[in-house]
Amino acid sequence: MNMPPVASDLNLCLCHTCGMTCDMTDNPHECERCGAPLHRRKTNSLARTWAFMFTALAFYVPANLLPVMNTQMLGNGADSTIMSGVLEFWAAGAWDIALIIFIASIAVPGIKFVALTFLLVSVHRDSLWARKERSQLYRVVEVIGYWSMLDVIVVALVASLVKFKALADIEPRAGILFFGLVVVFTMLSAMSFDPRLIWDKTRGNPQNEEVMDEVASH
Repeated sequence: MNMPPVASDLNLCLCHTCGMTCDMTDNPHECERCGAPLHRRKTNSLARTWAFMFTALAFYVPANLLPVMNTQMLGNGADSTIMSGVLEFWAAGAWDIALIIFIASIAVPGIKFVALTFLLVSVHRDSLWARKERSQLYRVVEVIGYWSMLDVIVVALVASLVKFKALADIEPRAGILFFGLVVVFTMLSAMSFDPRLIWDKTRGNPQNEEVMDEVASH
């Protein structure tokens, strides 16, 4: 069974900025339409992804240990970390707010860390396992990335809602700054990863019928 042609066989390259398919016959350095630099693969994709992810992990520690907000209720004030804030809202009966904060601030970053680490390790090991599913996993990480700022916005929304009720007051603390940095660097990490690296080793293993069938299905 013959493998279907890929972009490199046809001497084509996709512009990462505008999405235009560019002819690489004369080795152009810029996209004809938008002028962005052309690369067959994202430059230093794996190294940059690891670097951004480790930076995000470094900021994730103080983001969870330091207070993210100070709550004043009926004259009594207390600093709250992310987890203690979730527990306080849950105990107060505001389970919906507690659930939003938990998903946005703890579950989403954790899923992104685990998924990106899995993708990076599998590419480093030239794994042929579940390539289609790993590509879909990356797309899920991208979709989650669009909602990454939710965990920062939550504190602002909760603060405005509480102030509106005029029964309490909430102010942000240093932890929210670190969490904002976590959001930025996890987004940069996801943007730096090149999912085409998942498929690059396929063409070097033509005897692997399962992989060939999987590629042909695309």
